[in-house]
Amino acid sequence: MAKNVLSNLTPAKGSRRKTKRIGRGQGSGHGGTATKGHKGAKSRSGHKFKLWFEGGQMPLSRRIPKFGFKPRNRIEYQGINVETLEAAATAKNLAGVVTPESLFKAGMISKKHEPVKILGNGELKTKLEVTAHAFSKSAIAKIEAAGGKATLLAKEQKKE
Repeated sequence: MAKNVLSNLTPAKGSRRKTKRIGRGQGSGHGGTATKGHKGAKSRSGHKFKLWFEGGQMPLSRRIPKFGFKPRNRIEYQGINVETLEAAATAKNLAGVVTPESLFKAGMISKKHEPVKILGNGELKTKLEVTAHAFSKSAIAKIEAAGGKATLLAKEQKKE
């Protein structure tokens, strides 16, 4: 008989295994407990553990200490010190008027649409008109002492 006839084709020896027919009585060899072992949750019908179940051990999410509080409506400012403004003004990166747009163009802040706060660290000798979303008290004092002006921008509501 010819071996390569379509009606005689069979899988290669050892490439296929017989499927376990579970729960089909004692004669199948998998009767009784149906390969589930004796007792316990895994032997019961309808058993399904969650992916994060740890066998009754205290779960990881409850073992790790919880701390801190993050308010949902916190405004995160980009801080710029007065000494940074002075350095930029002497290097001719900034003209007499300082706005968040000019700070972004000068590369002093990284996010164009985030609010800017001017902080009072350092000295300011150059007269600048500074416009920002927030100022520290010492920054306002130093800007005005140098003959400049500090102007607050209206706070924008975050879009949700």
